[in-house]
Amino acid sequence: MQNPMHRAEFIALIAMMFATIAFSIDSMLPALPEIAQELSPSEVNRAQLVLTSFVLGMGIGTLFTGPLSDAFGRKPVILAGAAIYCLAAYLAWSAQGLEMVLAARLLQGLGAAGPRVVAIAVVRDFYSGRIMARIMSIAMMIFTLVPAFAPLLGEAIIAFTGWRGIFLAFILFSVITVLWMGLRLPESLPRENRRPFRAPLLWAATHEMVTHPTVRLSILVQTFSMGTLFTMLTMVQPIYDEVYGRADSFPEWFAIVALFAGTASLINAWLVVRVGMRRMVTIALGAQIVLTAAVMGANMADLSLDTRFGIFVIWQTSLFFMAGMTLGNLNAIAMEPMGHIAGMAASVIGAIATFLAAVIAAPVGLTFNGTIWPLAIGVLIMCLCGFAGMIEMGRVERRAGLR
Repeated sequence: MQNPMHRAEFIALIAMMFATIAFSIDSMLPALPEIAQELSPSEVNRAQLVLTSFVLGMGIGTLFTGPLSDAFGRKPVILAGAAIYCLAAYLAWSAQGLEMVLAARLLQGLGAAGPRVVAIAVVRDFYSGRIMARIMSIAMMIFTLVPAFAPLLGEAIIAFTGWRGIFLAFILFSVITVLWMGLRLPESLPRENRRPFRAPLLWAATHEMVTHPTVRLSILVQTFSMGTLFTMLTMVQPIYDEVYGRADSFPEWFAIVALFAGTASLINAWLVVRVGMRRMVTIALGAQIVLTAAVMGANMADLSLDTRFGIFVIWQTSLFFMAGMTLGNLNAIAMEPMGHIAGMAASVIGAIATFLAAVIAAPVGLTFNGTIWPLAIGVLIMCLCGFAGMIEMGRVERRAGLR
């Protein structure tokens, strides 16, 4: 199908849909202290759950949005997801208790899965091959800038409106996106090409993936890799505040870290052709194990607070960098044997890994005790498990004669 939108405008729209997730998570980071003080003063760590509850909802929504868009069209699913997202943001804005905020964030994550997942299908409907890959790469490059500036934007909103104003910003962001899409983007999936939504097909695809050894291991390692990322996101603001006393400069430091870490995808694209996907992931996880152990050792040494803070920032950058070096490769590894059910596989793989990663990150985040130890121990365990999974994947491939 021919896309009537100019390519630059189309890329900008797709990037904005992708950015819904990053904006919804990262702009909340500066709000955690105020949310804790107002809604959970006796258990301040529970404020972190506004992040993991959103991710949990997104993981659940990812399972269904792809197949639903195949059945009902791309635009109706995006619009429905945006409506749920905005309703949930309003409920969170008006909530008087943390439990209501968490329920609203779970619902908001469900809605956000629509624009985020279906946007990929829209790109595929209009383009294929190298042009599709180029458009996706440019959109993702724009998307990587959002985490860098979202905390700064969140801080500015809080300064004028308080933490509740961020939820009104979510509504405005989503309304602009869907109006732009509704006015400028045609439906990319004609009725004659739609496929009915059948739960048995979804179950059969899930069963096929979890019983395929390479795919199963890839999903497992994705879970641990995403778990390290989500755990860092839930703990990073309290660590800057309580451990290093740098809450005021947190958004600026986060922007610097995110910009540096954003180069990981470009470096991976250059190296993966030479090294291979499985080896890239194995090396990245192995390096992170060494770095995390070194950070734990440095934390026990008699170093100044500024020195330990510098080491932490480098480690934080390495964790975000690792995500860029692993998640795309792991998804490609999992999708390679699933070409015959690619759309369904993309939804199922993303849903399982995201859901389980949120389930792991939430309790680890609640163990924060005013030190970096809960984060370091959690990251080390998850990286060790992921590394073991990649070693086992190598054995599976050798037994199958693939390497």
